[in-house]
Amino acid sequence: MSRTTKPDSLTLLLLLLIAILSISSVESGRPPFACDPRNGLTRSLRFCRTNLPIHVRVRDLLGRLTLPEKIRLLVNNAIDVPRLGIRGYEWWSEALHGVSNVGPGTKFGGSFPGATSFPQVITTAASFNESLWERIGQVVSDEARAMYNGGMAGLTYWSPNVNIFRDPRWGRGQETPGEDPVLAGKYAASYVRGLQSATGNRLKVAACCKHYTAYDLDNWKGVDRFHFNARVSKQDLADTYNVPFKACVVEGKVASVMCSYNQVNGKPTCADPDLLKGTIRGQWHLNGYIVSDCDSVGVMYDTQHFTVTPEESAAATIKAGLDLDCGPFLAIYTDLAIRRGLLTVTDVDMALANTVTVQMRLGMFDGEPSAQPYGHLGPRHVCTPDHKQLALEAARQGIVLLKNSGSLPLSTSRHRTVAVIGPNSDVTETMIGNYAGVACDYTSPLKGISRYVRTVHQAGCSNVACKANNLFGFAEVAARHADATVLIMGLDQSIEAEFKDRAGLLLPGYQQELVTRVAQASKGPTILVLMSGGPIDVSFAKYDRRVSAILWAGYPGQAGGTAIADVLFGTTNPGGKLPMTWYPQSYVAKVPMTNMGMRPSRGYPGRTYRFYKGPVVFPFGHGLSYTNFKQSLALAPTDLSVLINTNLFATKNYSTLSSKAIRVKHTNCDSLSLPLHIDVENIGNMDGTHTLLLFSEPPAAVKWSPNKQLISFHRVHVIAGSKQRVKINVHACKHLSVVDEFGIRRIPMGQHSLYIGDLKHSISLQANLEGIKN
Repeated sequence: MSRTTKPDSLTLLLLLLIAILSISSVESGRPPFACDPRNGLTRSLRFCRTNLPIHVRVRDLLGRLTLPEKIRLLVNNAIDVPRLGIRGYEWWSEALHGVSNVGPGTKFGGSFPGATSFPQVITTAASFNESLWERIGQVVSDEARAMYNGGMAGLTYWSPNVNIFRDPRWGRGQETPGEDPVLAGKYAASYVRGLQSATGNRLKVAACCKHYTAYDLDNWKGVDRFHFNARVSKQDLADTYNVPFKACVVEGKVASVMCSYNQVNGKPTCADPDLLKGTIRGQWHLNGYIVSDCDSVGVMYDTQHFTVTPEESAAATIKAGLDLDCGPFLAIYTDLAIRRGLLTVTDVDMALANTVTVQMRLGMFDGEPSAQPYGHLGPRHVCTPDHKQLALEAARQGIVLLKNSGSLPLSTSRHRTVAVIGPNSDVTETMIGNYAGVACDYTSPLKGISRYVRTVHQAGCSNVACKANNLFGFAEVAARHADATVLIMGLDQSIEAEFKDRAGLLLPGYQQELVTRVAQASKGPTILVLMSGGPIDVSFAKYDRRVSAILWAGYPGQAGGTAIADVLFGTTNPGGKLPMTWYPQSYVAKVPMTNMGMRPSRGYPGRTYRFYKGPVVFPFGHGLSYTNFKQSLALAPTDLSVLINTNLFATKNYSTLSSKAIRVKHTNCDSLSLPLHIDVENIGNMDGTHTLLLFSEPPAAVKWSPNKQLISFHRVHVIAGSKQRVKINVHACKHLSVVDEFGIRRIPMGQHSLYIGDLKHSISLQANLEGIKN
């Protein structure tokens, strides 16, 4: 047994110094990624000189790297280069709706036990609020930078997911901004602007828009994303699937785009030069890098058998425009591709130039992180009261009131005891959906409601699968003795998720029976609250008079329970609108997930509100309020002259007038703007927020156009008894154009209709052959 001795004064001093140094190392966070001013061997290197243009620094760095070093920088877990003072870097981090530890680049613990977890994207999209989306992005990037400074995260985030929510069964639809390309594009650009918070060419973090393109099937009836060949027309690609990605690059100035697992028209997206070099770089002018979805380059060879040899797959992707492989494939096979003459060192240099440029724009080669613009961010900037409040506000804005027979809002004086029932009634992690991190804290629905009134809780089902009804009796008793009943039902990641598409649209298991039996037993009003990413066929509840109200909360994030309770008791007046169509179960029997066509044909009903004309449970854009709004047109032009470039006729290029529709690029779009002024009046007794949705419908003669399409939306808060005027500029090229069968965007001539709620307004477009001359 050893004898315990008291430390002498020198030992105490050493212990104190060690403690001070460890505190200071926590405060200073990670050491420099490169260009450490304390490293005499590297601090004078040309690529470390911040007064030089970035492209000069990049060229200098590439000139110093050996070929083996270059090849090991082509993958997400890039190696360190000690002789140049460059540390290894993990490119893969996620920030879909908050900093996440799904990717290996981010970890929680120590000074960073969690991060603010905002509502899942589909819920936030229901707010139709661009400023909210950008603000969330700014907060997420604050926390991401703070964690990077603390050595717990990277600066490259493979978010957002901007794929179109084409099919209601898709397990990852929850990650997207919904089914409409304009909505998805505006969300993408707003969130990216917030995340990147660019100052000139400098980035706070680097965002990534994924998964490009026509990717919206995970695993359905034996068809998985690794084997799926999406057959897509040029028309659908141009006017639906690619729209959000174009907005990401052109409007959001995103630093990265991720290509998807699937093939498009027989070619893997990560090896398609038309999609990568031709479209993303050539047409949209991406200032950044293109990354593969994780292991998709390997999938291309091993699963899709796209090439005979692995080195041919490696060469095909880099030559097509891929810059970074999430996975080991390029690190293993690029050298052999070069030795076989399939690829050149110059090809590799071009790829590295794109990735290293982004790292330099992030300041990773600028030396001490603490001396940089965001170097002050640390643990105290994560999970702040303001950030938590924004998460709550986002959840409130995203909740959609689908039905209300007058029972909502509940009253704390009349409804003093509330039965809270259902498998999602006391959940926490379920509320944050997938691609989430560790939340700062949680408020479950039960906890949120308990802050208002006394509650009696019964789960009814042991989980959302709800495979037994043996607990229903307890739920009925609770409802029979309460002043009101709130059923919190729906889905979770065991039902809809990455790798898992749904078979149908009904509530799982015995959930419908639980709702019906509790509604029959309930002494007071029965309110159904649904948590889900995808739509659910709840026609039974919509038409059941005993179910007096229905709310959809999506996956409302860490503060979801508070937000749900605030809406139930009228502290918040709901203003969310559905970002996707809610179809009846019968719809999916007619529509295989593998059919990528948007437009109806030969018994195929088409997809989304833009093309589908059949019955729905709730339409896209549906959402009620506790007050009533009236809309009226204050200013609305009725005609517009579209000038045509007359030089086209000198060269006998008459295709511009095909189908009486002018090609957008053959007119001067800057001159084709129409002012539209709309008055929104709150004619009810409660202050509220109204989301104004403006749709356009082209002339009836245009057979290949959508039924109607969203062209603009504005969220406006209106005090009871007052009026707000919303001013919208309708641009003919952006808002009144449609894409023809060949993927060409045209402006149809003739009578266009604009719809704002029940209002309809017509604008006549006429071609002016006396127009533009070059």
